[in-house]
Amino acid sequence: MKTGIEFEGKNIETAVEKACEKLNITKDELKYEIISNGSSGIFGLVGFKKAKIKVMTGEGFSGDPSNGETNEPETDNGDRNGVASLVDEAFSVNGAGGADRGGEDENALKPNKTSGLPEKPVTLGRDILERIVGVITDDTSIAIEKDDDKVRFQISGGNSSVLIGKKGQNLEAIQYIIDKVVNRHSEKRIIVEVDVEDYFQKRKEKLVQLAERLAEKAKRTKKPSTLKQMNIQERRIIHLALKKDRSIRTQSIGDGYYRKLIIIPKKGTARKQRPSNRNNSKVNAES
Repeated sequence: MKTGIEFEGKNIETAVEKACEKLNITKDELKYEIISNGSSGIFGLVGFKKAKIKVMTGEGFSGDPSNGETNEPETDNGDRNGVASLVDEAFSVNGAGGADRGGEDENALKPNKTSGLPEKPVTLGRDILERIVGVITDDTSIAIEKDDDKVRFQISGGNSSVLIGKKGQNLEAIQYIIDKVVNRHSEKRIIVEVDVEDYFQKRKEKLVQLAERLAEKAKRTKKPSTLKQMNIQERRIIHLALKKDRSIRTQSIGDGYYRKLIIIPKKGTARKQRPSNRNNSKVNAES
């Protein structure tokens, strides 16, 4: 009778190694069938799923890896491997260091004020972006808008819905990579935006409206307002939108790329109209 024990790993090879170590056998002795090849998600950043195998015990299983028969389904991983190689290449060429996107917001939002953008990292970012987008969809064009400390890559044409993905996850993953590429090869901090058909621009407008509404609530209730976890670009939009309001302050909490943002009312900023209203009501009652 054939039975099995399941093992997981970031890929099939890792799962096999875990099984061999656990069972104290060699790869040649291991018999297994593949339950799932796993998924690297969107460039390894979103939607990652582990690979899973079932190690067979007992008789009647022919999937012996020593003879190459692992019952592994034939899959075409060309596109996925192609994107992975592009990312590896982008992060390794001329491997200069760069700012980590998971760092403190306040530091990440203070770009170097050296005038002009360095040409090399911007050109490299565009080259990598063109190749990544080319794997996903055809017939696209990329326009570049530059400022002293900011570069915006605007993608037009192609299958915009696939590029954007569910709730913008695909586009966010692409932007994360291009940000890493550009800033890894730049001595100054560059703010990077990648947009498709003004998706992020519309998202920005909604975030500004949300920030203003929650700031008013915080001042009215004298209690902090907390926004859900957001990436660094979204947090930056909130910080800048409320920067001039001296009656509140913004603060990011948590670790990693996704963090929460709190809008905190400063002391002594509550509206002082209520006491005067009560005084007026007393005067009216006495008169």
